[in-house]
Amino acid sequence: MSDFAARLAKTESVLEQIANEFSPAVFASSLAAEDMVLTDLILRKQLNIGIFSLETGRLHAETLAMLERIKAHYGSEITLFKPDPAAVENYVARHGLNAFYDSVEMRKECCRIRKVEPLNLALANKKAWITGQRRAQSSTRAELAMQEDDAAHAMQKFNPLTDWSEDDVWHYIRSNNVPYNALHDNGYPSIGCEPCTRAIQPSEDVRAGRWWWENPESKECGLHVVDGKLIRLKQI
Repeated sequence: MSDFAARLAKTESVLEQIANEFSPAVFASSLAAEDMVLTDLILRKQLNIGIFSLETGRLHAETLAMLERIKAHYGSEITLFKPDPAAVENYVARHGLNAFYDSVEMRKECCRIRKVEPLNLALANKKAWITGQRRAQSSTRAELAMQEDDAAHAMQKFNPLTDWSEDDVWHYIRSNNVPYNALHDNGYPSIGCEPCTRAIQPSEDVRAGRWWWENPESKECGLHVVDGKLIRLKQI
């Protein structure tokens, strides 16, 4: 068995374990490449795992187009969770539409409203959740574990692609004809909200285009743990 085949088999085994032992479980998809790998595995194998995405209100048109492409390809719809309109309106009124450029605090507050709070709703009454994070993506994920105790949400969190490389992800996508976000063909290996994501240069880290105006150590939105600790976002 090749190294890739072993990693794939491990991922498939983890997903089956989650479906069998941690129901109800959900997969949080950003609709980017890694998450399309997991979407394909879950839907093709008809695993008992729900799939949702956070529609922040600031996503690229190419990202939103993935929703219909997934429906057409798999015959399944992705559940969407959106931010509280009043909270968004209050943030914009107090700080401005693009205040996230002004400071890390303002950016994390925007992430809290548009991503973290909707995530909390999506995870309510669930036993486990799944992400497409990989260790190789950034310095903040270097110690990422396959399974974590997410004390903040009182559940287990799984990262089934922990050991996968960028080449692994694209080998799977191309070998299995998996639909993927068109932005990946235009220099976007990591995709978030449109105003917070840019294309990268060939020599840059895969997440260099996310919040590119910040230091690498601050480049998390609060959805995930960093070095085993939840990055808590205080309300401003």
